[in-house]
Amino acid sequence: MRDYNEYKDFTILNKTVIPGETKTIELNIATLHTMTELKVPIIVSRSIHDGPTVLFSAGLHGDELIGIEIVREIIIKQINQPKIGTIICIPLINVFGFVNQQREFPDGRDLNRVFPGSPNGSLASRFAYHLIKDIVPLVDYVIDFHAGGKSRFNAAQIRIEKNNMELEKMAASFQAPFVLYSKNIEGSFRESCDKLGVKMLLFEGGKSLDLNRDIAKTAIEGSKRFLKSINMLNDKLEVSLPEKKSIYIEDSTWIRAQYSGMFQSYTSPGSYVEEGDTLAWITDPYGSIQESVVAPCSGYIINENQGAIVFQGDAIFHISTEIKHD
Repeated sequence: MRDYNEYKDFTILNKTVIPGETKTIELNIATLHTMTELKVPIIVSRSIHDGPTVLFSAGLHGDELIGIEIVREIIIKQINQPKIGTIICIPLINVFGFVNQQREFPDGRDLNRVFPGSPNGSLASRFAYHLIKDIVPLVDYVIDFHAGGKSRFNAAQIRIEKNNMELEKMAASFQAPFVLYSKNIEGSFRESCDKLGVKMLLFEGGKSLDLNRDIAKTAIEGSKRFLKSINMLNDKLEVSLPEKKSIYIEDSTWIRAQYSGMFQSYTSPGSYVEEGDTLAWITDPYGSIQESVVAPCSGYIINENQGAIVFQGDAIFHISTEIKHD
């Protein structure tokens, strides 16, 4: 953690943000084939009082709209106006993917698998490099917002590594419905932040190309609770408490489709099921096949495939297998 005894200038991308100021700064590292510059707006808000720096980021995958909406609301509701310290908001990192409504960069790469990047690498790698070189070293905490890929809907959850007390404390303050212990993925933004000593909460909720009001509200309220826990939440804002305590998931497994066909689910993300419960049916168009999908164990459904058609081997449910008990 930085020493806040002296109030220092805050400079980002060669721009200085003075105390009490909110400034939009543009990260410009790419040009389209039309010679149009592609700029990523970064909204920086400083208090008149020194303190930590928090980054709210979304849109690493351009089709994960819910994260973009969450950070947008953090800005318009002035949650990004801190009591102390500095809040940086990047609502949309992968502008390319957003324009094309797809997960990847134009070079076909997943931005969240090429960190820490390279100044001379692929387009995605160059973006990753500048995030790690120019933004992350200024930050103490990150909350990065994501959604399930394709038609897979994630129950609202925070993901952290095991045996990290600082992350445990952050997750406890956020109070998401679920906290899922998961390892850092090689090449991910989370892994690079961890190596730099920056503490990150990875929020997952909803699915790609979809906006869900409940997921957005859960993420926004959790973000306010986190800011409150480090004395950064503006005194004008109120904090609500969740109806239930977070459920900590030690281990989990994916249930996969044993047949291809039309898929009809009879459960929902976040629900608790018993071993042997019928979760869904897979049928063919001609009335020849009607196969049930049965819960292999008791647990919480933390992801549901909401596609109408599935193929053999597709991941259709993510279910907890081990819960952490107090």
